[in-house]
Amino acid sequence: MRNMIMSINLVQQVDKLLPQTQCTRCGYPSCQKYAQAIIDDGIAINQCPPGGDAVISSLAKLLEREIVPLNTDHGFIQERLIARVVEDDCIGCALCIKACPVDAIVGANKMLHTVLAVECSGCELCVPACPVDCIELYHDPLEWTDERKVKSRIRFDNHQLRRVNEQKQRELRLQQQAELLKKVVNPAQVSTSDDNSVSKGDFLAQIIAKAKQNIESK
Repeated sequence: MRNMIMSINLVQQVDKLLPQTQCTRCGYPSCQKYAQAIIDDGIAINQCPPGGDAVISSLAKLLEREIVPLNTDHGFIQERLIARVVEDDCIGCALCIKACPVDAIVGANKMLHTVLAVECSGCELCVPACPVDCIELYHDPLEWTDERKVKSRIRFDNHQLRRVNEQKQRELRLQQQAELLKKVVNPAQVSTSDDNSVSKGDFLAQIIAKAKQNIESK
């Protein structure tokens, strides 16, 4: 138990040193997962391009490991860039909103989207998600301070929690629809509210179509 607690504490310390951009360039879905892999699996400490040499040095000191150059298979050290939507080209598809891990893009389907620059972590995940290449990157005029890192992590955690809750809601709707099917008294005929009769197959098709529509709209 003591070793487990020590491991958890060490993961938290490593995670705190990471930049919290949640860019996935390290090969893991989040900074926390990379931190966990470093401690639990002995993964190299040089897989974070946004952190660069400073993070490698800090991790090496904490973990008493050798300082090594950044593994360029995961990217290169560069100036910090954040995203901006080219308004004239935006088609309002909302794919960039879904791709943003920190909810720094606001908008709605078929409406103009906008990046909240101060909240953008610079992960660049929205760029490949855009089907019309209307997202450009530019130099972040603000320093990526510890305060911004903390805010970014909070936004990421909230984003993840919302996705989990949305998935649970979708599963609940599908369960409710399945229960509705079980309530069909006559397997051959189902009476609709306007006294017209439809086959069970048609009724089932309507339920499935509605379920797919609900899922695709998210």
